[in-house]
Amino acid sequence: MDDAGARPRDRGAFPPTRKSLGQHFLTDRRILGRIADALHLTGSETVLEIGPGRGALTDILAERAGRLIAIEYDRALAEILRERYARRGNVLIAEADVLTVNLGELAAGPYVLIGNVPYYITTPILFHALVPPRADRAVYLVQKEVADRLVASPGSKEYGALTVNVAAVARAESLFKVPAGAFSPPPKVESAVVRITPHATPLVAPEEERPFRTLVQNAFGMRRKQMRRVLRSIYNLDVEAADALLARAGIEGEVRPETLSPQDFARLLRAV
Repeated sequence: MDDAGARPRDRGAFPPTRKSLGQHFLTDRRILGRIADALHLTGSETVLEIGPGRGALTDILAERAGRLIAIEYDRALAEILRERYARRGNVLIAEADVLTVNLGELAAGPYVLIGNVPYYITTPILFHALVPPRADRAVYLVQKEVADRLVASPGSKEYGALTVNVAAVARAESLFKVPAGAFSPPPKVESAVVRITPHATPLVAPEEERPFRTLVQNAFGMRRKQMRRVLRSIYNLDVEAADALLARAGIEGEVRPETLSPQDFARLLRAV
């Protein structure tokens, strides 16, 4: 969330920061511009913004978007934003919990997504936003640890279920870091901006996404165990059945989940 674009006369009207909602308002105008630039707007897109907060990024997006829908959970902030943009015909303020909103239905057509998301619910928001119909592209300000996990390579300590589940349907890029001093109040963690672009041809079909996610999450719950043991635990198999399943997927029984690529997991799902 952000506040750099607030008019001086409006600043005193903002409600106190709510720590329970993970509110850290971005105040660096240059960084806000770079975040908006990362969305590559042409002026005709429908833009969904998650967590407009005090409207700093919203101000920039309202000038660049064909239509802007800002989703704000905080009732007091939503009311202020409605008044602020009342004369902007291309801006709609939706007071809602983003995790309960069908983003595709709200956009009512193709859309792009952007947000300075609350760090304590970043992963649920990322997964929610990947439910079809997906945004053509999405840009998020997230905790740097999450950004590192999104772009991690197999075998690295950051590589995990989040990496694989996102990579199965989209390409993740870590664009640049954002220092804590750019926020008010400053968070206690480093931040980074990421862009997520859906694959034209995902590794898994829509009907496979849920079982794929379950398989990946269960496997990484035992990331240091051999895949033979992992499959026996997940599917209650004997050694011979587990080895046969792995053979069909072209995976050795001794390897560990943390070394498997997203493509490996996709083959394993289909073998199951």
